[in-house]
This record gives sequence, structure tokens and C-alpha cells, in this order.
Amino acid sequence: MHSRFSGSRFVRAAALFARMVADPSMPQLPPFMRVGSVEVRPATVLAPMAGVTDTVFRRLIRRQGGCGLIVTEFTSSHGIACSTNPRKPTRSMRYLAFTEDEHPISAQLFGSKPEVMARAAAVCQEQGFDLVDINFGCPVNKVVRCNGGSGLLRDLPLVEQILKAVRAAITIPLTIKIRSGWDENDIVAVRVGHMAEDNGIDAITLHPRTRKQGYSGHSDWRHIAELKAAVKIPVVGNGDIVTPEDAVRMAGETGCDAIMVGRAALSNPWIFQQIAEYSETGSYHTPGQEDRHRMIRTYFSMLVEHGAPDMVGRMKQFATYFTHGVRDGAQLRSRIHHSKDASEIVAQVEEFFLAGREAA
Repeated sequence: MHSRFSGSRFVRAAALFARMVADPSMPQLPPFMRVGSVEVRPATVLAPMAGVTDTVFRRLIRRQGGCGLIVTEFTSSHGIACSTNPRKPTRSMRYLAFTEDEHPISAQLFGSKPEVMARAAAVCQEQGFDLVDINFGCPVNKVVRCNGGSGLLRDLPLVEQILKAVRAAITIPLTIKIRSGWDENDIVAVRVGHMAEDNGIDAITLHPRTRKQGYSGHSDWRHIAELKAAVKIPVVGNGDIVTPEDAVRMAGETGCDAIMVGRAALSNPWIFQQIAEYSETGSYHTPGQEDRHRMIRTYFSMLVEHGAPDMVGRMKQFATYFTHGVRDGAQLRSRIHHSKDASEIVAQVEEFFLAGREAA
């Protein structure tokens, strides 16, 4: 008879058991979350972030380890539904490009027309995505003005129409991501949770800020706990997770089934692996200068290999994120931002870290 554990999984299970014996009161992240037919293991999710979570960044996160599910940038349902020529993919269709090593992966859609959302979701299923997620949380004005994202939280009957239409159009798991409500006087998370459950939605992610808050102030994790207590479908908590300790604390305080990390992964792509380590052992590795060098070099190499048309812009954008924690990082950022092409940027990175090693 073969053991269900092997190799590193056995080691992780043993470490988790030892930790629970040593301190049974210390909360741990759930080891996995089941969303319909999809198992998310570990129970961690990379948040969809516009202009960030393209295929290259998602694969970088996968390489660091510890992330159970990745999600595309939020994508216009109208742009997908109107893409009729596969030889000339629209920008929306390019957002849906992914590779086999990204599974399990979810496509996130936004829009306000049920029939268009349904067609777009069907396209995502045809493209091979494991799940589809609907964005009811984006607070950006240009999205809200079109009644998309968190704007829909003011029109729950339309939300239900969208849920029914999309659920009928696909057979793969369907999830939604919401905010607590439009403002502090209209908190609708539990109402939307019941609506989702009644219409066959497989999981719900809550970022417990209101649309009015945007990204200011603090997320109110009590709303996650309230939602978890109110529904039987899995609940994913999101908001203000900056460290591995935050992730485990959220799980302990709210009872959520998984946690989603967004902005913290930009400056710390190792955070998912750190969360897994901390949940299992109570400690985690903190990356040093050489770790950051390897990560920057790896990401830039992946961009070159991918051949994205905005490659230089991406390198400069991500240099801002990735150099946090690098000694004299401001100097490296300046060098990169004054470079004219990808080869010059790569050379500047290598020269910078070589000089740092020689000076050490």
C-alpha cells in the first residue's frame, strides 16, 4: 500500500503536526481549499492586479512556490465577447494568455451585461481556464462609471442576473470577488454571499473595504468572519496582508478557507512560500541580497524570453517594486530608469550586484 504522502509533502505534514503539538492554540492556514472540482493547495491565491498579473509575473510567483491559485488581470467581458478573429487577438484576449505551468488558473472578468458576461465566460472555459471569477470589487472610477466592479454592489438584482447567466454558460467552477459594500452605510457582503450560494457560485472572495474607501484606511476583517459564518461555500479573505504573520492571523480571526495576497507580492514575490513555511513551522526564510539579485535576473530573463512589446517599460515598472529591500536600491532604480533598452538594463543589474559583492 502506498502512502498518500511522499517527499516534501511528508516533511511538511510532519512539521505541521510537530507545530500543532508544540502549540495547539496557534492558528494555521488551512492546508487546502476545494472550489468545485478544483483543489487549491496551499490555500493561497494571487490577487488579480491590473497592469501586474500578466503571464510573466504569474509564472514568477509560481516559481517561488507556495501559491495555490493564480488569477489573471481583470479583463473586459465585452472585449472578450467581441473577439471574433483568433489571428488578431484583441488586448482583452492577450490578457488571457497563459501557459500550462500556470494551472490551476482563474480568469477574472468584469462587466455589467449578463449576456455578454456569459459569452465571455464561455470563451474562458474554451481557452482552458480552470475557473472563472467575476469582479464585483474594483473601485476604479472608469470601471465604476460603466457600472462594473464595485459599482454593481448598488444594484443587487443585476448582480443576480449576471450570476445566473454566467453560471448557466459554463461548467467549470465560478467564483466572485466583492467589497464589503458601496460605503459604510450599505454593507452588503452577507447578502451577496447568500445570493452567490443560492445561484451555484463555488466560492467568494471578500476585500473588506468599501468602494468609497478605495485603498485607503484599513480593511475590516470582521466582515470576512461575518460572511464565513453566513455561508457554506468557501470564503477567501483579502486585504492588508503584508506579512506571513498577517495571513495566519486572518485565518485565525475570520475562519476563512483561504487567503488572497495582492500588493505585498509585488515587493516580496516570496510571500506565498513564506506563508506556507510560517503556517507549518512558525518561522520563514527572509530573502537576502543574493536572493533578490536572482529574482530580478530571473524576471527580466523571463520578460526577454516572452518578448513582450512593452518589455522595457515592464522592467522599469517592476524595478520599482523589486528593489525594495535591496541595499542602495534607489541607486539601482535610477540606473534602470535611465537605461534605453533591455540589454542595458540587464547589464546595469549585473554590474550593480557585482559591485556590491566586491565591496562587501
